[in-house]
Amino acid sequence: MKKIQVYIVPICLLPLFVRGPALSAASYDPQDVAARIQRVEHGLIPNPGIIVKGQPPSKAGLVERMKVYRVPGLSIAVINEYGIEWEEGYGIRESGGTGPVTPETLFQAASISKPVAAATALYYVEKGILGLDEDINSRLRSWKIPENAWTRKGKVTLRELLSHTAGLTVSGFPGYAEGKELPSLKQILDGVKPVNTPPIKVDIEIGSSFRYAGGGYTVLQQLLIDVLGRPFPYIVRDAVLIKLDMSQSTYEQPLPQALSGRAASGHRPDGSVLPGKWHIYPEMAAAGLWTTPTDLALFAREIMLAKEGKSDRILSQVIVELMLTPIKEGAGLGLFVKGNGRDFQFSHSGGNEGFRCYMMAYPKRGQGAVIMTNSDLGGDLLPEILRSLSAEYNWPDFKPVEKEAATVAGSELEALAGTYKFTPVDRIKITVGNGCLFADPVFVPPDGKASCVFFPESPLSFFSTETDVTLTFAKNAQGQVTGLNWRRGENQRKALRIK
Repeated sequence: MKKIQVYIVPICLLPLFVRGPALSAASYDPQDVAARIQRVEHGLIPNPGIIVKGQPPSKAGLVERMKVYRVPGLSIAVINEYGIEWEEGYGIRESGGTGPVTPETLFQAASISKPVAAATALYYVEKGILGLDEDINSRLRSWKIPENAWTRKGKVTLRELLSHTAGLTVSGFPGYAEGKELPSLKQILDGVKPVNTPPIKVDIEIGSSFRYAGGGYTVLQQLLIDVLGRPFPYIVRDAVLIKLDMSQSTYEQPLPQALSGRAASGHRPDGSVLPGKWHIYPEMAAAGLWTTPTDLALFAREIMLAKEGKSDRILSQVIVELMLTPIKEGAGLGLFVKGNGRDFQFSHSGGNEGFRCYMMAYPKRGQGAVIMTNSDLGGDLLPEILRSLSAEYNWPDFKPVEKEAATVAGSELEALAGTYKFTPVDRIKITVGNGCLFADPVFVPPDGKASCVFFPESPLSFFSTETDVTLTFAKNAQGQVTGLNWRRGENQRKALRIK
């Protein structure tokens, strides 16, 4: 494991993107940290994260689970005691290649671009250059939010842009594959060719509700460019990246050729490489940040310290408190928040084509983590990693769900055995063993197993630790088992027993 050191580089010498070491607030015993990493790496509780009370949970290794989900590479940075305790890379940058993922490997941050962009806007609010509650259209120059019945009733403000309450359209962006014509920012805002998303406009009452809108952050991008008269990557660099030593980060789109050799390639669910390796996102504020978990951990660390009144390198405690105050549905100004006191947490997830990532932190605890993956299925692996981190660092969130298995007589279980049909060709077979039921098939998970063990919650209701499917059996008035109900979240299917 690398020891993180502090280097001081004059800001005037920093170009748009600078390679350099991460800043750590504390030093740690390498042996203790190495042991912690080992426990995290081998402590993953597979999805759906359900364990049986009184039984040791089945745990798996990180590398093993990466193979199950076809995630070629990922990178992790962990914050403890307000310092970056460890950073590690796993796997490879591109399927079929040999380039390893290291802590310096670049990933697309996807929507985690938004909190960094939000902090940039709030930096200029503190400077008195922008106002949180001024009419955005009064400051936009090269484009305006289209006027309609909704904008005549109310005006969009920066506060609403940052909290997804502006009533603006377009939740997210697919980006542009290699060889595709790239639209200008104005074309994106207007939704005209060659853009691949609809126009950005207000279509519900402003401020009335939360609706996630990458479109709002694209308006923010245009606002900062219009007000400051500079390219967006330079605006963020000077306001945030340089000040926090985020030397591995850039909003440049397309990614400069000089940096592409350090970037992870995106991958589809089948493990294949995204054509062109990654998509290009001219919607920089919403989805365009290239970075590392270590750099995002530095950002999260600064927000934690500022909230606790221990730093003001980019934002004061007052403005960070505003940033972390929920407006609607847990959305603050660029970050999502939950909990209270020592358990208060802020977070943001991200998902671009071929990339999935997550950032979270507990300001009172001085703890947090950033995980970045180069796969569409990386989002399925993230909860398993977070459960392992939670167990190691005693976090209040990301715990497995503990269920108690009931004791059911063998004769009652045997009465449930048999074949049940959803349709003439879609059937499920139930067998009995060791006080449990075996269902085959239930679903086909990434590892290819079709049969699952189900534990009884009651004589007729059963749960599994391998899937979030529950099975509930039905009886007629004579006490005969006639069918079952298969449930997974909001999805339900009924099957009749074949006599």
